[in-house]
Parts: sequence; C-alpha cells; structure tokens
Amino acid sequence: MYDIAIYIYMLGVAIASLFDSKVKKMWHGEREAFDVLKRKVDPAARYVWFHAASLGEFEQGRPLMEQLRREHPEYKILLTFFSPSGYEVRKNYSGADIVCYLPLDTRLNAIRFLRLVRPVMAFFIKYEFWYNYLHILKHRGIPVYSVSSIFRPGQVFFRWYARSYAGVLKCITHFYVQNDVSRQLLASLGITEVTVAGDTRFDRVLQIREQSKCLPIVEAFAKGSNVFVAGSSWPPDGDVFIPYFNSRDDWKLVIAPHEIGEDHLRQIEQRVEMKTVRYTQTTPDEAARARCLIIDCFGLLSSAYRYGCAAYVGGGFGVGIHNVLEAAVWGIPVIFGPNNKHFQEAQGLMAAGGGFEVGSADDFASLMDGFAGDGNRLAEAGKDAADFVAGCTGATAKILADVPL
Repeated sequence: MYDIAIYIYMLGVAIASLFDSKVKKMWHGEREAFDVLKRKVDPAARYVWFHAASLGEFEQGRPLMEQLRREHPEYKILLTFFSPSGYEVRKNYSGADIVCYLPLDTRLNAIRFLRLVRPVMAFFIKYEFWYNYLHILKHRGIPVYSVSSIFRPGQVFFRWYARSYAGVLKCITHFYVQNDVSRQLLASLGITEVTVAGDTRFDRVLQIREQSKCLPIVEAFAKGSNVFVAGSSWPPDGDVFIPYFNSRDDWKLVIAPHEIGEDHLRQIEQRVEMKTVRYTQTTPDEAARARCLIIDCFGLLSSAYRYGCAAYVGGGFGVGIHNVLEAAVWGIPVIFGPNNKHFQEAQGLMAAGGGFEVGSADDFASLMDGFAGDGNRLAEAGKDAADFVAGCTGATAKILADVPL
C-alpha cells in the first residue's frame, strides 16, 4: 500500500509540475539526481549521507556536518534535500562534497541510489522517515541516526491504525531526540536506542551569531534609538505590531517580511504611517533619518536582530512561527503569535521568561507599554532569552561523541 501511495504521489507531482514552477524544480531535480551522483560520486571514497527535508532541517544538520568535516576529513559528505526550498538555496553549500535531491522513495530508486553512493552511515534530520530507503539501509547493515527528532502523541506512528507503518522507526540505529516525551513515545513502541540530546538548532544559532554581518545601513538607522525588529512577518502579523508603532515616536521599526514581492512591500509601506525606506534603495544617511526600515532582500535577518531591543517573529497567526532562536540568541525578548504550541523552542523560551505570546494588537500594545515603562523588565527578559539559548546548546558535541566514527 505504501508503494502504491508513492506512485500515486509521483503521478500527482508530475501533473502539478506542469502548472507550478516550484514543483517543476523538484520533479526535474529528483529525476536528475542519479545523473549528478554518477558524475560526482568517488567510488573509492567513504560517504556520510545527511538528508534534510528542507532549509530548516538543513540548518539543524549543519553543525553536525561541519564538525564532522573538521574532525574526520577522511569522510566525504553527501547532502540530499526533498524540497526545492532547501535545495535551491543550498545547492552550492561548500560543506558537502555532493548536494542533490533525494529521488522519490520507491524501492527501485532506493536500491539504485544506495548502490551508487554506498554510504558508511546516514543521518536523517528531524522528521524524515522514508520506508524503502530505511529498510534497505537496515538490510545492508548501514547505521542510520535520527538527529534532533521530536515526537508527539498525535503523530501517525502512535495511532492504532498505523502501527504496521510505525515499524519503519525500528530501522533507525539510534535516535537523538529533543526531549523526554519523545523518548517515552518511542519506548511505547519498544524502541529503546534513544538518547535525549537536545536540538542542534541551538548550536547553529550560536554559529550564526558568531558569523553575523555588520550592516552599516541598519547600524546608521538604529544608532541612539530603541529599535524593534519584526522578522519573517506576514500580513496578519503586521496587523498586530504596525498600529502600535504608528502611534509612537520613541521606537524605530525594522520589518523583514517573509515574502519580498513588490506588491507585499507596497502594502507594508501603505500601512506604515512614518518615514520608511527600503534597505536596497537607501543609504546610511537617509536611513538614519527614517523611522521604519524594510529589509527587502534575503539573508540579512539573523544579523539585523543584533540591532534590536526587542523582536517579533512572524507566522504565529498562520501555519506556525518561524525561527525564534535567531532573535533570542542576541539577548532580546521575543514576541510571537498564538500558533506556537508545537514549537518546543518557543514553549521553552516562554517558560524561561524570554518569550511572549500575543493574540491581538491590544495584547501587543500592553506588552510593549510594559517594556517601554520599565527598562529593567526589558533587560531581564532579554537576559532570560540569551540564557535559555546558551543553556540548551551542546547537542552536536553530544551526538558526535556517541556515534561510532
């Protein structure tokens, strides 16, 4: 039944690729993966295979790849992606020897892929549990490690009707999970090769902070002012924070929207009632005179947070919040919307006193008034955020110290 479902999915992707450019990239990328492997695989090399569904999982796996490369240069690294949003951004990643799409999980593809690569071990990041790949890896005696994985009672593996599919988890050599709830859920399936190692994303955001860029335009904009950074925001997020800053002249606002299409940028400019400039169209002198700066390009947000006194991370009024850790690592309080219950890092940040949930513009205004009226509260919340991140690091070292290399 699984194989039938995969072939039906393949047909659906083929049809969708005729109408959607993103799906088309994935469809062609998967089909070309074998050609890439034939050209690039060194038959004499020993490959460690890392698989990430998308960009977020790549960022979780990146500290492992880079530490492995530093400490064990005798291995080569193969990195595969399922989603175009990961592959298209990181296809030229220098930390891997080969980067390509993962061919769809049919039995024939899995056999062909593993014959070409012959990995000595595999790391699957967070959620990826492909039935055919994992069963053939186990059959061949190739160890597979699931890292930064997290499980919840509602997932399909723990439903009575999916217990046979849950057997795929027993193909994993060892799980390095984020929390004890995940360990207990796996134990309910009879899986005991589990270590609570934490989340490698915490190690990654420390790396990002250390490698952050100086942004002269943002620095000139922020100098001498209280600055609020709204990152990865969507229109419903703007409904929450824009009205507050429209009515205040004691804060400056940086907005880094999740989408940077021209229509969306113009919509933001129409809603903001203050002098506004775009990052790519301004100068440091002009930015210094503005009260709102729109980051209209990708790749700068994690560095822009360094200039903030507080931050808002978007997505909490939609499918889920984006990366709160990139803001928290700078020692500033982080605010987000209500859809955060399945995001352990947000829950932990709130419990630590460095994260704050808001459900409306009134909630946001009340919270910000509290910060504005009490500088000590703002500073303490920022310290709590930084301490939370620092206290959760170390998963990468723990995993690589445990894995036989």
